[in-house]
Amino acid sequence: MATPDFIRALRVSAGHQLLWLPGVTAIVFDDGGRVLLGRRSDTGRWSAIGGIPDPGEQPAACAVREVFEETAVRCVPERVVLVQALAPVTYANEDVCQYMDITFRCRAVGGEARVNDDESLEVGWFAVDALPDLHEFARFRIKQALAEAPTWFEPTAIG
Repeated sequence: MATPDFIRALRVSAGHQLLWLPGVTAIVFDDGGRVLLGRRSDTGRWSAIGGIPDPGEQPAACAVREVFEETAVRCVPERVVLVQALAPVTYANEDVCQYMDITFRCRAVGGEARVNDDESLEVGWFAVDALPDLHEFARFRIKQALAEAPTWFEPTAIG
């Protein structure tokens, strides 16, 4: 994932300390029920499409933008399927970030899937019963996007 300019500017004063950031994941389905995935250039692994909203950008608009920027596919968000605070991540340069992920189920409405930026090595459509090797992060989000359940969130203990 390319680092947005506003985060680079924050890092000038914040150094490597933890930044709490919004994140958006888009689980995009075509009319045949296939899911759109990208093979990331930074890890070489297949993953769901996602990114960081620009300041003031609505999460759903970010999902649409990220899908188009990375895959050339146009999509429409249909619903929020998951909201989850993720564990902190320490990058190779020692920057630490923690993301609040909002995952959207999206429907493809145009474009032809192709690598559209330098963040992906490949992009493609996959049948949900024939997914490539994916982290549990993406598998869980695909499962939730397929479910007709309410938005998933981490249960909270009351006490």
